[in-house]
Formats: sequence, structure tokens, C-alpha cells
Amino acid sequence: MIEIDFQVWLKTISNISIRYFVLAGLSFLIFYVIFKKQLQKGKIQKKFPKNENYYRDVKYSVVSMLIFSTVAYFSFTYLKDYNTIIYSKIDNNYYLVFNFIWMFFLHDAYFYWIHRLMHLPFLYKKVHLIHHKSTNPSPWTAYAFHPLEAILEAGIIPLVAFTIPVYRNAFFIFMLFQIIYNVYGHLGYELYPKNFHKTIIGKWVNTSVAHNLHHKSFYGNFGLYTLIWDRLFGTLREDYDETFSNLKSP
Repeated sequence: MIEIDFQVWLKTISNISIRYFVLAGLSFLIFYVIFKKQLQKGKIQKKFPKNENYYRDVKYSVVSMLIFSTVAYFSFTYLKDYNTIIYSKIDNNYYLVFNFIWMFFLHDAYFYWIHRLMHLPFLYKKVHLIHHKSTNPSPWTAYAFHPLEAILEAGIIPLVAFTIPVYRNAFFIFMLFQIIYNVYGHLGYELYPKNFHKTIIGKWVNTSVAHNLHHKSFYGNFGLYTLIWDRLFGTLREDYDETFSNLKSP
């Protein structure tokens, strides 16, 4: 019989929820409430979503966070004797950097292929459509997944926990990074400067414009942090460069 430490489980839920509500909430407050008129020029899609879209996204995000928390609990606590998480203090800064790079590219690749899987006709209609109901996404859309998709998205947690040794604190720092970038990707505004997408580094970086086009048009731009996989497999939308340039034009 599985014995669950509900205090640890609730603490995990609390940590994930706080990150989501604080980061998505602050972003929403700044870009959609306080400075809505002043910043509207930088809005990728000029119209704003209706309130019902925000409510739906938050509702599904809460369910997703319950799933993420449960997967994290079993990966880090219940199965702690079998995973490769290092609980000690950081004693090797080089390995810490490697940890972050490893998780960054592992998650980027994992997400790309899971995302493409979600766009298979059957899975799209039955599962991924929930996320795509937000054709004009907002910060609240970051975790708005169908429960099955949330389970697949959470697969990155055991993938990290049971591969190479990873500092526990490094993992939590990375999870903070991923929600920050996830909120940015659904922000509806582009924060990178003009012509960033044409620079040596920028051409490989996923942007809010790129992901917004995916939500608006349903296909292409499947990446998470980078556009590496989209460029390698020809799934980068042809209108990406033009859309980014037009948005940043005076």
C-alpha cells in the first residue's frame, strides 16, 4: 500500500502554485491592467482576450499544477531512494552549470516532440485543443492543459530525476526558469529588442512572437526555449521573421 506524506505533497503543490500565480499574476497586472494602454503598441495581437478565457486558463492550470505536484512528489520523495537527485549542498559550480544546460536542452527537446505529438489529429481534438482555445494567449495560459497533456508535460520531471545526478536546488532553480519563460512565451507581448530574431543567437531563441503565432494559427513553431528543432525539421513558420519585424517597426 502506498503511504503518502500529505505535508510534503501539499508543500510541493504550494511551491508550484505560488510560482505560477505570482509570475503570471504580476505579468497580467503589468501588461493587461496597469499599463494596458501605454504598452498596447507592443501587443502581438492587438485585441485582448475576454474574461472567460482567463477563467478557463486558470481553471485548467490549477488541475495541471495538481498533476505536476503529484508527479514531482513521487519522483523526489516517494522514490527518493531510486532517483539521481543530489540532496547535498552545491560543491561543484561547474557541475551546477552542466546541470542547468542539461535540463535546458533535455526539456527543450522533450517538449518539442511531445508538442508535435499533441498535434496529431486525434490528440489535438481530444486533448491539446484545451490549450489552443486560447488563440490569443495571456500569462494565465502557461499551464492551461488537458489533464492527459499535463501528465505528458510532467514527464520531464522523472526524466530528469532518473537520468544523470542533478542537484535538488539546481532543479528547483530550473523549474523557476521554466515558468518564467513559459509565462513570457504566452505573454502576448514581445520583450526582446528589435532585430533580435536576426542575430546569431536570436535566430535560435524561441520568442513570444513565435509562440503567439502558434496559438493564432495552430501549426508550426513547436519549440519551448529554442527554435533549434523547428529549424532542423522545417516547422518554423514562414511568417515568423516578418511578424517579429513588423511588431518592432516604429
